[in-house]
Amino acid sequence: QVQLVESGGGLVQAGGSLRLSCAASGRSFSSSALGWFRQAPGKDHEFVAASTWTGTNTIYADSVKGRFTMSRDNGKNMGFLQMNSLEPEDTAVYFCAARRNGNYSYRRYDYAYWGQGTQVTVSS
Repeated sequence: QVQLVESGGGLVQAGGSLRLSCAASGRSFSSSALGWFRQAPGKDHEFVAASTWTGTNTIYADSVKGRFTMSRDNGKNMGFLQMNSLEPEDTAVYFCAARRNGNYSYRRYDYAYWGQGTQVTVSS
């Protein structure tokens, strides 16, 4: 079992940066793949980024590639999403999620554990 809590969201102007954090509890976090998803109003969850349990392999959605960087610190049971050059289109609730195994996935339904989400709003 893994419990996840996101933080770090807020209001930022276009071109600005935010760093989201995902605090995990539970014995299996360090062996779990971690993903970030977002949901804009009226839209489905959208894949943002994911990493293997070691954090050495990471994949990104094309829409954020080159602007967002995902990392994790298994020793501290933490995951991070550094978001630079933010655009109004990035406005959404951001969720971190964990799988039951260590292989990353871009599919929402592959993730068993989810946080409550943190709001990110980018003004133009």
